Amino acid sequence: MSDSDLLSLYSGRILALAADIPHHGRLPAPQASAKKRSPLCGSTVTVDVVTQDGRVVEFAQDVKACALGQAAASVLGTVVIGRTLAELQTAQTQLRAMLKEGGPVPDAPFAGFEVLSPAREFKNRHASILLALEAVCEAMAAAEAAA
Repeated sequence: MSDSDLLSLYSGRILALAADIPHHGRLPAPQASAKKRSPLCGSTVTVDVVTQDGRVVEFAQDVKACALGQAAASVLGTVVIGRTLAELQTAQTQLRAMLKEGGPVPDAPFAGFEVLSPAREFKNRHASILLALEAVCEAMAAAEAAA
């Protein structure tokens, strides 16, 4: 990876998102939780949710990841309240396709993931970027199963 590749990958926007993660922490009484870990880099994201009528009404995330994983969690945190499992699964599928297949940026309200499009070329970063969405989908599925 050249210096210019690193500068492109770790842009000011990505670093700003990583420094300001919405809903950071844990919920005192989650309906469901999920922890996802990237075996390649060791990044972890733990998500807590409370749902009502199939939608996220409370959300928290404990993010211990690289700047890219933190930025992805930040983007998710800005739009997760009010979302359904189906919407989150669609965003997860679209983000994975954007990274791994050169697909388009995820649909609104998840278009903020566009900031991570420079990571397409860095396959070793994909797992960390996907952690927050994977965790929230798993937690939402557990909440629905328990309901």
